[in-house]
Amino acid sequence: MQKLNLKKVLFLVAFISLGFAAMQVPFSQLLGAEKLKFSLFDFYGPIAGAFFSSAIGLITVFVMQIINWAWHGFNFDLITILRFLPMLMAVIYFSRKTKWILLIPGIAMILFWLHPEGRGAWYYALYWTIPFLAYLAPAKYISARAIGATFCAHCVGSVAFLYVMGLKSAVWISLIPVVWKERVLMAIGITVTYWLLNLVLSAVVNKTKVSLPFVQLHNLSFRTPKG
Repeated sequence: MQKLNLKKVLFLVAFISLGFAAMQVPFSQLLGAEKLKFSLFDFYGPIAGAFFSSAIGLITVFVMQIINWAWHGFNFDLITILRFLPMLMAVIYFSRKTKWILLIPGIAMILFWLHPEGRGAWYYALYWTIPFLAYLAPAKYISARAIGATFCAHCVGSVAFLYVMGLKSAVWISLIPVVWKERVLMAIGITVTYWLLNLVLSAVVNKTKVSLPFVQLHNLSFRTPKG
């Protein structure tokens, strides 16, 4: 038991370290915020709960974010702090199929439409019907979970930016033709990262006979097994 616990701790440390490293590799500008960028972590973070439980996934991602925040000097900029929440919502959506997660995009749409600038671009929030549609797909379809997760994160981040920064309706309208490209890229990145990490871990287990009973691995088709 003690050996198993040590192995679990070491694995989580390695998983968190890889996530922290991914945070240091930017790949695109965050629309509406000049100082913030998306990083490879936006592909990596949502999958944490799929390999562990939802709770452990949330904790590991939160720890990654805290470490990264500390590394960059504990900047108390409100937008930086608010960026913690979208990723945590993506972790929950991707890790398990629960109807309760649909409260997030539902509430986000209501909050967006309640804001004067949001009402001026009301159709922007229709993007957040996508998590509802993705929820209808069986849990075994990783790409559906990925697109639902990235739009779940998107709705939380957008509402935060709306209320904190007060972006004008014209800005939200101008982002509509860009968002779908950005989010499709995110979903592809999440899906590929999930299968790649699953492939690597499966190979390690099969080749070295190292037992990882605390990690949920799946077969290497483009669907997870039933159950």
